[in-house]
Amino acid sequence: MVVFCFLVDQKRQVQGSKPAAGICSRCGGGASVADMKTATRFCYVPFYWKSWRAIICTFCGAVLRSYR
Repeated sequence: MVVFCFLVDQKRQVQGSKPAAGICSRCGGGASVADMKTATRFCYVPFYWKSWRAIICTFCGAVLRSYR
């Protein structure tokens, strides 16, 4: 009997950020505008990348608003 196990995951990375006006609704921390990059990996080999912009919390890291 042969068993195949494939691992697929997404890794999110902040490439750059600037301070923004506003506070986080979850923890009350400050907000920042960040350029994000998402890499989808299959067996730890990236095969799809997507760049997008989001407003994130500087304290807890929650994505408050995304601009895809």
